[in-house]
Amino acid sequence: MQYVPKYENKIDYIVNLVKDFKNINILELGVREGISTKKFLEICNQNNGKLVSIDIDDCSKVSNDKRWTFIHSSDDNFEIVDKEINSKLDLIYIDSYHEPNHVEKVFNHYYNYLKIGGICVIDDISWLPYCKNEYRDNEYSEMINKSIFKKILEIYNQNKDKFSLEFYFEGSGLAIIRKKKDFLNESKRILSRDFSVKNILRVIFNRKPKK
Repeated sequence: MQYVPKYENKIDYIVNLVKDFKNINILELGVREGISTKKFLEICNQNNGKLVSIDIDDCSKVSNDKRWTFIHSSDDNFEIVDKEINSKLDLIYIDSYHEPNHVEKVFNHYYNYLKIGGICVIDDISWLPYCKNEYRDNEYSEMINKSIFKKILEIYNQNKDKFSLEFYFEGSGLAIIRKKKDFLNESKRILSRDFSVKNILRVIFNRKPKK
């Protein structure tokens, strides 16, 4: 696990990761205004690729590119989505329903379609800009992004031999996962001592923990 350096733009950073992939196949979970969709389509047109995007809202007017397939559905409606994935994926971009269990659910499912050496990117994993008095001050986003970050660590902790993990902390952050092996192990909750009585007393009285 490592941290990646600052980059000009999150989506540009992702595109840079896969710019040399030939015949690239991309799965995008979450479209909205189509900012990432259009960037991915540029790569698909350059490298003879295909993009499948999913959103619960009707985003079909974002593009009329022939290399693009849009599915108007929830991204955990696997019966529908799986029919449109005709080959192994080079890139999966997860930016849909920002809730830890949902992120884990779709990641675990679509990981099976990812090529060895393929990349999965999970958006919105940094809570730092949303902390009190920071430039995006928002309590809900702070809590939910932090919980997604912890969920990713729980998955990684049980699968260190299955994929590598990097973090990008500009803006709302990214988790960058590179697949090494198939078949993920089930994640387990990391038992933190943050709220133990001893730690609370240590914080209150500024005591150093005993070794």
